[in-house]
Amino acid sequence: MGIRLRCQCGKLQGELDPGGVAARAICYCKDCQAFARFLEREGGLADVLDAAGGTEVAAAMPGALRFTSGLEHLGCMSLSPRGLYRWYATCCRTPIGNTPRNPKNPYVGLVRACLDAPAETLDRQLGRSRILAETGSALAPVKPTPARTAWAVVKIGTMFLRARLGGGYRNNPFFLPGGGAPLRQPRVLTLDERAALTR
Repeated sequence: MGIRLRCQCGKLQGELDPGGVAARAICYCKDCQAFARFLEREGGLADVLDAAGGTEVAAAMPGALRFTSGLEHLGCMSLSPRGLYRWYATCCRTPIGNTPRNPKNPYVGLVRACLDAPAETLDRQLGRSRILAETGSALAPVKPTPARTAWAVVKIGTMFLRARLGGGYRNNPFFLPGGGAPLRQPRVLTLDERAALTR
C-alpha cells in the first residue's frame, strides 16, 4: 500500500511506494533550515522544523514517487548555483523534497511535511526515524547517531548503485525525460538572499 503525498492545500498530490525508501532521518543542516525559512509558511516553521531546527526526511528512490495531480504547482529553488534542487508546492509553500542536480544520481529526500500519513503508519511502512544527521548545526543540543548514520549511508549507497546499474535512475519525476533538465526552472538565490535565511 502506497503512502499518499499531499501539499497542505491539496492541489499537489502523489503516491510513494514504501519499498523505494532506504531510510528516514532528521537533518539539522543549515541548508535545510534555510529552505524552511525560504518557504515563509503561514503556520511558521513548526510544521517543517523541530524544536532544534531539524527536518525529517525519507531517503528514497525518485522512481518510487509518482505525482497524480496538480503537477503544475511544483516549484524548484536552489540555495546556490551548485546546491541541491529543493522542490516545493507553489500553491501553499509546502516542502516536497530535495534532489541532486544530476538525475543520474537517483535520490530524493522527501520532507515529512508532505507525507500524508500518521506517524504510526510511517513507522510501520518505512521504519522508525532514528538517524540524526548534521547535528553540529542544530539549534539546541542533539545527540549524534554515528553508527545509525553510517548504516543509512550504506543502504542509500546500495539503492543508488542498483538504480545506476539497472537503469532505474531514468524514472525520475523531477526531471524531463531524456535531456536531464529539471522539470521546473529553479530559482537560484543570490548570496544576499541566502545570507538572510542563514543563522
